[in-house]
Amino acid sequence: MKKPTRAILSLLVLGGLVLAACATSQATPAATAAPFELNSGRGGVAVGAPGAVPAPASEFSAAKPADAQAQQPIPVPQAFDPDRALILTANVSLKAKDPWSISDRVQSIAIGLGGDVISLAQSGSGEQRSATLTLRVPQARFSDALRQIRDISDIEVVASNVDGKDVTDQFVDLQARLTAKKAEEARYLALLARADKIDDILKIDQSLSVVRTQIEQLTGQINSISARTKYSTITVAITPASAVTSPDAKPAWDPGRTVAQAISALAVLLRAGADLAIWLLVFGWIPLLALAVALGLTRARRPARTAA
Repeated sequence: MKKPTRAILSLLVLGGLVLAACATSQATPAATAAPFELNSGRGGVAVGAPGAVPAPASEFSAAKPADAQAQQPIPVPQAFDPDRALILTANVSLKAKDPWSISDRVQSIAIGLGGDVISLAQSGSGEQRSATLTLRVPQARFSDALRQIRDISDIEVVASNVDGKDVTDQFVDLQARLTAKKAEEARYLALLARADKIDDILKIDQSLSVVRTQIEQLTGQINSISARTKYSTITVAITPASAVTSPDAKPAWDPGRTVAQAISALAVLLRAGADLAIWLLVFGWIPLLALAVALGLTRARRPARTAA
């Protein structure tokens, strides 16, 4: 009786070791995947980078406000070709604790540089205030305006871009067409002075009216382009900055979050139970087979001992 019992115990222990080894091999990939999760976080380290150790979260929270403006600077053009006709526009998105106060400071910058405010919109109340304004400044002071907006304290630059459109060829073409139309107008006037028939006078006057309409259209286009090249447009959107919470402040109790955590824990427990059931179904026949063999050997020896 002792040998079969030892064999059964040995097989049970062997089966337990096999299950433990398989469970360890299954848990190993999840443990090794943790460094890759950390490397893909806010530290900016590439996923899977060897030897990359992310900094503590406290260092990121302390360094982010100081580096926020450096990460998104406002591009400031350094020089323009005075011989080219350029239309310059800029779009700047800012965050500030008091967007209305910052919008007043931006308006003061435009007025101080000889510009004006084309449009202004302020909305919201309390901590949800926002403002959007469009400025027009002399092109020669365009870089100065962007630089002064960038240097405003208590702001965070979210996004910014500067766009320049070269309209020199279009401007030259319009001026050439205007010169030709004025010459054509002069010829019609000379013909009108020599005409002595009513039909000729009416025809010349009709053609002269068409030419003068074209001259007015060309003049309007030239004046529009000239104004846009002399003054540059800057659009500034200011949104409220998110409130910074103290690291020592305790979060308020949230029943919904507790329920979600409980459901998540229950799902993990059920998954663990299902995994255990699958392992038992796959490897559970081994100890049962060993037990059946041991019982068969035991029953086979009993008749022999009885007969003896």
